[in-house]
Amino acid sequence: MPEYGRHVQKMINYVKNIEDREKRNEQIRAVLTTMGVLNPSLRDINDFKHKLWDHVQIISDFDIDIDSPYPIPTKDTFSTKPNSIPLETNPLKAAHYGRNIQNMLDMVADKPEGETKTNMIRILANYMRQQYLIWNKESVIEETIFKDIYKLSGGRIVVPDDIHLDTTVPREQSTHREVNGYRDQVGAGHRDQNAFRERSKFKSKNIKNKRK
Repeated sequence: MPEYGRHVQKMINYVKNIEDREKRNEQIRAVLTTMGVLNPSLRDINDFKHKLWDHVQIISDFDIDIDSPYPIPTKDTFSTKPNSIPLETNPLKAAHYGRNIQNMLDMVADKPEGETKTNMIRILANYMRQQYLIWNKESVIEETIFKDIYKLSGGRIVVPDDIHLDTTVPREQSTHREVNGYRDQVGAGHRDQNAFRERSKFKSKNIKNKRK
């Protein structure tokens, strides 16, 4: 274990070769104190002393005969592989929606008909529209989303006729239009000022001509 360094390795090897068991136990406790100083981050862990005793076994390659206050681990304790996490193996029907939407559609399809299911379909359809626009920046008609729902659910979900997608302009587009509107107003202001100057010049010329 590199966090302890070569000197701790040598100390544990020395303790392993001490024939007197009582002396061996006494010396390993001194080594444990040194290990705690060299690896202070362990003090933030619950029961950090248990960790130190386990580290002694690991550094000694599980070949040191000492009286530990904790159960002595074996190589199998640390070499046993964790249980594998099952992963979805079914291919995605539509990658731009993702697996979560596919799973949600399956869940909604199993719900009994009623207001709750209708509301879930409406919310899910609006969310699918947002996900669609992430991949395709152009606008999308609601019929496209409704067909995707029917297809991805295996024909188990038919969107009711009274459901329509939210057509509110996204915040980014709304802000952009406001900025352009402000610029148009500024441009109109400049045009008005130029027209006023031209009229003023024309009036000045007329007055000069009359005086002559």
